[in-house]
Amino acid sequence: WLKHLARFLRLPSFPTPLPKATPSFFKMVRINVLRDCLNGICNAEKRGKRQVLVRPCSKVIIKFLQVMQKHGYIGDVEIIDDKRSGKVVIDLVGRINKCGVISPRFDVCLPDIEQLASNLLPSRQFGHLVLTTPYGIMDHEEARRKHTGGKIVGFFF
Repeated sequence: WLKHLARFLRLPSFPTPLPKATPSFFKMVRINVLRDCLNGICNAEKRGKRQVLVRPCSKVIIKFLQVMQKHGYIGDVEIIDDKRSGKVVIDLVGRINKCGVISPRFDVCLPDIEQLASNLLPSRQFGHLVLTTPYGIMDHEEARRKHTGGKIVGFFF
């Protein structure tokens, strides 16, 4: 009889649904901008795109892309300064099969570079690891030539 009384008095039906507790001040933040960049490049490459726009931009992303460009995996890299975090337009040439980030950035000493390359890359003649060293960001072959270790940033092949 309460339902009939509520309908008669035009009260809300029982039980009343609670309002959703989603405050508007929660905002998603980017955790790893290099991972977002490489993921965007990999997805665009799979879709057969010729260019990809990546934002935000950082110094590590620029250096990583320069290593990829030096080995011919990507074409021209254009940095757009928008007075904020920046954007990068990358021309794709269709050579990238996979690229990714290694997180956390493990320490790699000189003798371990070969083992890490065999674990991550599909073959010895194919693909590159990207390391950050005291001499800058470079691939694993250049680090071996300069006789230095460092921290692993990512890979591409």
